[in-house]
Amino acid sequence: MKTDSELPLARPVRSVPRTAWIVRLSLLAIGGLLAGVFAVAFWLNPYEADGQPRRMSTHTQLGMPPCNFVILTGTPCPACGMTTSFALLVRGDLAAALRANWAGVVTAIIWAGMMIWALASGLVGRPLLLPQGRGELVLTVLVGIMVTLMLLRWGIVLLWNG
Repeated sequence: MKTDSELPLARPVRSVPRTAWIVRLSLLAIGGLLAGVFAVAFWLNPYEADGQPRRMSTHTQLGMPPCNFVILTGTPCPACGMTTSFALLVRGDLAAALRANWAGVVTAIIWAGMMIWALASGLVGRPLLLPQGRGELVLTVLVGIMVTLMLLRWGIVLLWNG
């Protein structure tokens, strides 16, 4: 019979914790919503009747009113052209998408990556490629980047048109 000193020692198994089911469903919902955004962008027509790409107002095809900021001031708001840029980008018309709203193109690229990440993380059951406990920080930084780019683009538009 083996003595205690001769028995193999059990070693702790280090595993990656799985997220709670509500987080998993939330990630899948976020991924699904972002996929819906891109599906709507593909469904919209970002071109005028003569085939020229629009610069803004594509969102009116969804039954939404024209931008009140443009109506009241004659100047585009920070988000003007965002829907149009998404719709042009999903069609591969990068130059026209950049003219419509270059911050929208950057946002669309970030959202496409976030959509893939959220769906993959939801399916696997844990946040992929993120250090544990850093999800909120990453999300805050991404939102900050998008808002900063929108405001920077708006400042350029105001200076250019002013």
